[in-house]
Amino acid sequence: MSKESKGKGRADKKAPQKNLKEKRAEKAHKRADKNKEESDDLKNK
Repeated sequence: MSKESKGKGRADKKAPQKNLKEKRAEKAHKRADKNKEESDDLKNK
């Protein structure tokens, strides 16, 4: 059981890093979209 939990823990540690990269990418896209909307608003005014 201890061997399995160790192996599982290693797999769990690898996964979050990938999720962090994905989250950062999503945040970057959202920020880009927000900036685009703001620049559009300035153009319209």
